[in-house]
Amino acid sequence: MSKIISIFNNKGGVGKTTYMYHVANLLARDGLNILMVDCDPQCNLSSYSMRDSAIRRSWGDLGNSIFQNILPVYRTTGDIRNRAPTKIRNEYELYLVPGDMRLSDFEDRLGDTWNSAKGGSEPDLRAQSAIHRYIEFASSSINADIVLIDLGPNLGALNRAILASSGYFITPVAPDLFSIQGTENLGNKLVGWRREWDQCNAAWAGGGSLSIPAGRPSYLGYVVQMHNQRSTGASGMTAGWRIYGRRLEPAIRENIVSKLPSDQVVLWDDEIYKLGQIPNLHSLIPYSLNARLPVYDLRSAHGLTGAHIRTAAESDEHFEQIVETLKQVATWP
Repeated sequence: MSKIISIFNNKGGVGKTTYMYHVANLLARDGLNILMVDCDPQCNLSSYSMRDSAIRRSWGDLGNSIFQNILPVYRTTGDIRNRAPTKIRNEYELYLVPGDMRLSDFEDRLGDTWNSAKGGSEPDLRAQSAIHRYIEFASSSINADIVLIDLGPNLGALNRAILASSGYFITPVAPDLFSIQGTENLGNKLVGWRREWDQCNAAWAGGGSLSIPAGRPSYLGYVVQMHNQRSTGASGMTAGWRIYGRRLEPAIRENIVSKLPSDQVVLWDDEIYKLGQIPNLHSLIPYSLNARLPVYDLRSAHGLTGAHIRTAAESDEHFEQIVETLKQVATWP
């Protein structure tokens, strides 16, 4: 069974889409079947992965965007459509369910049906579980080892429904005051969502006729991103970034790990929840976006010159720790 992992934080600007795109490519390069799902209405992951013309096609009547696949549920005219994901790398088994700006329109429907869903109403549970059920289909259709879901930076009804479908989640954070404060809001909201999804599952009396998400994603940990690296060649953050970097682990423990039920937290042997540290790749990112390739796949043909070529080629080292962790997760029962 594929492992479904959401990349999620309520604070934007921490580089979550760039991080997820690079990790997904490395996992696929290492031989895993990987499905990415763009559930952020800003569609940055889709822009990174596909040409504009292909994205527009995915939004059309015959398209396979996430919104097109749940459109009948949104309109209350039917159930989900099972349209296949898009393969985005010919040399790897890497697929994408394209994003769609109209997905944000579904938020109102999710908000309107939530109370009735907690009471066991089948039509409303069909709405709440629509994205979950489509992801199940898409994952099965490509025999995915890992599904990575990109969520928008908010704590609304849309993310409540999407995160509920996940087995695990990771929080990308920046070493700054706002990321640290945001962990408190996130932890409190996750506890409330767990309680409410338990109500949905307890109230549902339809058995296996409808797949309802468990609503109990387990916390894998956090990845520090967007910091500046010391220019001396030594590993780690500059002194300024370290001020907040040292406060991240205690904040994560207090505001997320200690608040979630024990069955929603992965217990690592070293008891450390920092899964990796990825520096700011600065001017290499625009080249990556333009080529629609990870930074480590960029060459002189993509406009790089001088030291940038070596820096780009070696950048996959920044992602090694998290890639190895996710490969381990893929083997779990």
